[in-house]
This record gives sequence, C-alpha cells and structure tokens, in this order.
Amino acid sequence: MKIILTHEVSGLGTAGDVVDVKDGYARNYLVPRGFAIRWTKGGEQDVAQIRRGRKIREIATIEQANEVKGQLEGTKVRLATRAGDAGRLFGSVTPADIAAAIEASGGPKVDKRRVEVGSPIKTLGSHQISVRLHADVVAKLGIEVVAA
Repeated sequence: MKIILTHEVSGLGTAGDVVDVKDGYARNYLVPRGFAIRWTKGGEQDVAQIRRGRKIREIATIEQANEVKGQLEGTKVRLATRAGDAGRLFGSVTPADIAAAIEASGGPKVDKRRVEVGSPIKTLGSHQISVRLHADVVAKLGIEVVAA
C-alpha cells in the first residue's frame, strides 16, 4: 500500500515521503496514529505542503546543527515534577516536558519529536537523553529531574 508520511518514522522515512508498506502496518499502525495518510492522486498537493512545512522547521545545514548542538550541550536542564517519598515519579517525563524544560532553562527551541529518551524516565536524579538535530548530528544532554 502506498502512503504519504506526515511525521518522521525511524527506518521508513521523513515527513512528505511517499513509501510503499504492507497493508496491515499502514492500516493498523501508521494511519490511526497520524504518522501517515493514504496516497491518492490528489495527495500530491498534500506532499508539497508537508515538505514546505518540514523545510521551515528543520535545521538546514550541518553547521547550523553543530551550532545548536554546542548550545544544547552547554545548557544545564532541571526539570521539576511531582514525585513520591521514595523518589518515584507520578507518571513519567515525556519528550514534550524535556523540550519545554530546555527552552525554559535558556536553551534553543527544540521540537519534541527530535527528543529521544532511551527508556522512560520514572525516577528522580540525572538522566542522559539525546536530541537528533540533523541526520548526522545528535546532541547528548544531561537533565536533572527534581521533586517539585
């Protein structure tokens, strides 16, 4: 089945790409979660619009990505969240929370879809995350989760 990706899907492509996947993968996973739409002849206008939006949001060159990487790695990020007595969080820290904390601590604005958390953050303390700024540039960042 041919689909048009509306978001970046690792191992498949980026927003605006037209890819061919198995029917079940598209019907049961990609389309219901909003990662893709079905390809139609009229969908070519959608592809152009998605690519324009992606071009505005993305970091164009590796030099820009390295500059933002330097800013990110020099930023101390503290994230205050609700926690219990034993240091366990009520819920977990999401990529959206991390992106907001980076911006609040004086760092550059980061898209939440670029933040990659290895395993869910459910405890207080220091944690390592990565931010994929460009296809070839990944910034490693340490965040400190503290009780609110």
